[in-house]
Amino acid sequence: MQATGTLSVRVYTSQAQIPLEGATVVVAAPGEEGKWKLLSIQNTDSSGRIRAVTIDAPALGESTSPGGLPGDGAPFALCNVWAEQPGYAMLQVENVQIFPDVETVQNMELIPLPQGLCSLQQRDERDISAQSL
Repeated sequence: MQATGTLSVRVYTSQAQIPLEGATVVVAAPGEEGKWKLLSIQNTDSSGRIRAVTIDAPALGESTSPGGLPGDGAPFALCNVWAEQPGYAMLQVENVQIFPDVETVQNMELIPLPQGLCSLQQRDERDISAQSL
């Protein structure tokens, strides 16, 4: 039996965590044959947040291997999250873990770009390693 978890994303800039309104946030999950499954495209609101995204996750009873891979007994599903705003470096966070009946919060700090650069010319990538449960 399939379960679901939720993903909330918050986009901000600087250590003061100033919210970025209107940033584009894309959530995608690995699909079949190496393709990606688009789960959500949203713009952030005035608080730098998007509406929570519901994502399929393995049921608790199907988790058989704490260090396994999704679809192979792992207790979580994976997704990637991209955030982009003109004037800021795009941020891509890979392997965000979604647990059943849990809200995952992904904070994304976008760094301002020097004058004249576009977000596609400079981006930041972060990979989240699997939890050791």
